[in-house]
Amino acid sequence: MRALHRRGARIAFYEKDLPYYAAHRDLAAPDYCDLRLYSSWDDIRTAALREAAASDIVVTASYCPDGALISDEILELDGPLHVFYDLDTPITLNLLQDKGTDYLRREQIARFDLYLSFTGGVVLHQLEREYGARLARPLYGCVDPDAYRRTAVREEFRNSLSYLGTYAPDRQQKLDELFLEPARRSADMQFVLAGPLYPNHWTWPANVRRFEHVAPAQHAALYSSSRATLNITRQEMADSGFCPSGRFFEAAACSAPILTDWWKGLDAFFDPRDELHLVRTADDVLSCLNAGDAELRAKAERARCRTLAEHTGERRADQFLGFCDEAYRRQYSPTEVTA
Repeated sequence: MRALHRRGARIAFYEKDLPYYAAHRDLAAPDYCDLRLYSSWDDIRTAALREAAASDIVVTASYCPDGALISDEILELDGPLHVFYDLDTPITLNLLQDKGTDYLRREQIARFDLYLSFTGGVVLHQLEREYGARLARPLYGCVDPDAYRRTAVREEFRNSLSYLGTYAPDRQQKLDELFLEPARRSADMQFVLAGPLYPNHWTWPANVRRFEHVAPAQHAALYSSSRATLNITRQEMADSGFCPSGRFFEAAACSAPILTDWWKGLDAFFDPRDELHLVRTADDVLSCLNAGDAELRAKAERARCRTLAEHTGERRADQFLGFCDEAYRRQYSPTEVTA
């Protein structure tokens, strides 16, 4: 959004004021968009629809509370380009085949002019061929280099290996193998696990420090204080492939050496040999952590350069506008008739 603002866009960002996010709000008074917090859709419905009708582009997104109902009304507006942005496309499609979601219904997909996906690869073809999406394009995660860069080490975060991520059952086996087991076997190293929703009754290794919440403004300090950091991909996302987490790019921009599991398409974003450290077992992790500083830093620097060249908010803003232009051209081009 900051990059779009620099290009002259005026942005209104609507967010339901949910308790968890209210307690950890990181976007309070942005100078690049008008933030509109609301308690319920009914409270702001009239004003929001009026603003949407006067806009060029309206984006609704996955996990928006009551998003399907909101989209019903947004999609009735004739003026704006209608865009849906899915941050977990494989999960969304699995839900639609099962019990559905409150943020999207299957029949709505074909009504959007543009379906943007945090996940690329075959899922884009699936959206168009099986779900009738008019135009499906990837808009991957990104990083703002103004906010994510190398900082001074902070002692409360200093560690040999960090992991920043919310608890998810389908990540837990890998977390145990690639993070907790190396910690159990390396009493002389310090590990940091940051993220909410982990069961309270668990017993953690003594050398693992837990942070329930690390504010985004402190992420750069956490990465900069980590000798290395770990990326673990949710299984549904890994099965689909082409699913880089935004934290991947944030860690790289801070020159943190990245240890990661493998998923299809990873090599479209980084060189797994020269910019990352692929790990499949606890032994792989310990081998990386026992490597020399020079080797770790060299790969981290190459990943940082790649990120600043290809994975910034500026780059994604250009891609977003390009996809919107493509959707506009399709919307207003004469219908082709095949004999």
